[in-house]
Amino acid sequence: MSAELDIGIDDATSLEFQIAVADHPGAVVDETMSFVHNGVAVSAREINGTQGNRIHLLDVGGGDLQVTYHATITGNTSPAPVDDYARSLYLRPSRYAEADKFFGFAATEFGSYLPSAQLLEKVAAWVGSRLSYVPGSSDPIDGATDTLLAGAGVCRDYAHLVVALLRAVNVPARLVAVYAPGCDPMDFHAVAEALVDGQWRVVDATCLAPRSTLVRISTGRDAADTAFLDNHGGAITLHRSTVSAVVDGTLPSDDLDELVSIT
Repeated sequence: MSAELDIGIDDATSLEFQIAVADHPGAVVDETMSFVHNGVAVSAREINGTQGNRIHLLDVGGGDLQVTYHATITGNTSPAPVDDYARSLYLRPSRYAEADKFFGFAATEFGSYLPSAQLLEKVAAWVGSRLSYVPGSSDPIDGATDTLLAGAGVCRDYAHLVVALLRAVNVPARLVAVYAPGCDPMDFHAVAEALVDGQWRVVDATCLAPRSTLVRISTGRDAADTAFLDNHGGAITLHRSTVSAVVDGTLPSDDLDELVSIT
C-alpha cells in the first residue's frame, strides 16, 4: 500500500492526515512515512483515535509539502471489535448519512429483510443499480439525500447512501476508508460496514474491488471522520495524489451473497 501527496500551502496551518493503515492486531505491518516541507524533512505527531484510527498532525508554514507513505502487511488482523457504544453510535443519523430522512422509504424497500447477507446484498444491489459512478459529479458537502437525487457519485457517495439506508432499518452501519487492491480507478476507497451476526461486514455497492482484500485506514460515522486530509488554517491546494494497492498473486473473486469482514 502506498500514498503520495503533493500539497501547496498558502499560509501557516495545521494539517491532519489519515493515510496510515489502522492498527492491525495479529498482522505484521512494515511501514514508512515521511513529510518534506520546502525541501526539509519534518515530523508529524500521531494521534490515536477510536477503531484503530491514526491521525498524523502537522503544523507547517507556507510553501510546498510532500507526503509519502508505504506499508506492507503480512497476515490477517483480528476482526474489528463490537461494543454497545458502537451499536448505539452507528444507528444515529450523521452529517453525510441522514438516516432519519430515509425511515419510511427504507422500511418499504428493505423492512421485510432481517439483518443478514440477503439484506446487505439487496441494499448494495439497489444502490448500485440506481447510481452511476461519475468522478467529479458530487461535491464534498453532498450527503446521502443529495446523492440519491443526483443519481451519481463516487465511492464515498455510494457508501453514505448504503449507510443511511441500513441505519434506517435499524442496522448499525458506518463508513470505512480503505486501501483497495484492484480498485479502478485506483484511489483511496470508501465502503460501508454493517453489524450483522455480531460482526462488522463489508458492503460495497460500487463493486470496484474484492472486499476480502481491503485494508482498513480509518473508520467513522461518515466521511467527516475518515477524510484522508483535513486543513485547519491557511488555504491549501492538493496538486497531486497518487495511491497504490496490490496483493501477492491474483485477486480473488467477490460474491455479494457472502458475508465478508475486513481482516
